[in-house]
Amino acid sequence: MLILSGLDPSGGAGIQADIQAVTSLGCHPLPVITCLTVQDTRNVYGAEAVSAELIRQQLRCLADDVPIHAIKTGALGNAAVVEALVDFIGEHPGLPLITDPVIKAAGGGDLADDELIKAMKERLFPLAEMITPNGVELALLGHSDNPDEAAGNLLKTGCQSVLATGGHGTGIHITNTLYNHSPEPMRWEIERIGGEYHGTGCTLAAAIAAGRASGLSARAAISQAQNYVNHAILHALDVGKGQPVPDRGILWER
Repeated sequence: MLILSGLDPSGGAGIQADIQAVTSLGCHPLPVITCLTVQDTRNVYGAEAVSAELIRQQLRCLADDVPIHAIKTGALGNAAVVEALVDFIGEHPGLPLITDPVIKAAGGGDLADDELIKAMKERLFPLAEMITPNGVELALLGHSDNPDEAAGNLLKTGCQSVLATGGHGTGIHITNTLYNHSPEPMRWEIERIGGEYHGTGCTLAAAIAAGRASGLSARAAISQAQNYVNHAILHALDVGKGQPVPDRGILWER
């Protein structure tokens, strides 16, 4: 399974989270680092994109050697990286693409500028099987504080489906809502455990992509991913002074 995401030196989010989740769910990760960050468990303080041409070469090299069954994206660095990925997808159509539209860290640090956001919305989202924004990202990308309206606006731009994640909300349950072109959205509820955790969005999207790579339907992949994330949160690790990190490396029975 191909992963394009940023490097978090705290090990809590980004490509490390993706690698751990995908591996735990029985898939082999093919990690391509899109950007390097200055980051800890509290916030992101800086980021620098990897050369888009280098990423093009890595994608071409991998595709010539290894079967790819799904793609997951996280932080993408800049618009040039998006274009490299879009070109690759054009050469390899039909792969399930799960896109976590990483814009800001939980602490408020920026991971995407206006040019990158525009490239994701116009070029990448129409190719994605599913995008997985949290509440803040959904409102920003969909230009509305009303989740239903924001998701509807994104669907109008070409997204196949939007999984609005509820981890940043409040209340005793986390509600994740899948919007597609069906008359009514589909909702999942899981118990909220404590506060916020570092890298849960990355983990959920990577776990969904792993499910799709393994042949699960989108809905079954979401259900499996939610159970996996919940289990990882129950065993979260106090790594630093900020948010706890889900333990994605523990043994987990599907």
